[in-house]
This record gives sequence, C-alpha cells and structure tokens, in this order.
Amino acid sequence: MTSPGRRAYSGRPVESVTVESVRRGEVTQDDLRIHPETLESQAVVAERHGNPQLAANLRRAAELALLPDRDVMRVYEALRPRRSTADELSALAGWLDERGCPRNAALVREARDVYVRRGLAR
Repeated sequence: MTSPGRRAYSGRPVESVTVESVRRGEVTQDDLRIHPETLESQAVVAERHGNPQLAANLRRAAELALLPDRDVMRVYEALRPRRSTADELSALAGWLDERGCPRNAALVREARDVYVRRGLAR
C-alpha cells in the first residue's frame, strides 16, 4: 500500500506513473498533479530540518492544490503589484477562506496591507 504522501491527486500511487503508463494512455491529468497530502508531508520534513518558511509555503501550496488551475491563476494575477485594489484583495481573501484556504487568505490580507502601505495597490 502506498503512503498518503506518495500518491497523485487522483489517488494513484506515484510509482505507477511511468513513461510506459503514459505511452499506453493510462495516465490522466490528475495523475500528474501533486496531492495535498504529499505537500503536507514535505512541509513536515522542511520543519524538521529547520526551514519553517519552506514549510509554510508548502502548506499554502497544499491548499491551492485543491483549486482548479484557473482559480490558482486568478490568485496569482490578483497578487501582482498594481493589479488589484485593497477591496478586491479583501474580497479575494474572503473567497479563499470560503474555499478552505485560510493560509492563502491570510497571505492575501498581508499582501493587501503591504501594497496599500507601499503604494502598490491599484
């Protein structure tokens, strides 16, 4: 049995995603996506090795791994300097909270405050 930290987003064991399985057409897009539990496992390792910043980034990534790509790109675009107003960033943070992404919501709120302070909000 594969440990939770060693499976694709689809649930497929990562060891079964091979060049041959791709050639046979047995691999789906979700077989190539990382599973949030894998990212959490990596975060634990980062913490154990004294890298809390990397652990925090991996945990935010685990939240985003649950979202469709278009939504991840929406967050990325909104966080670019001068792309969003403070109100738009507040709304985005609330939207992330509603989707079970509290770490990312907190990051967006922090970015909003910094952008306002530094004149980087639209």
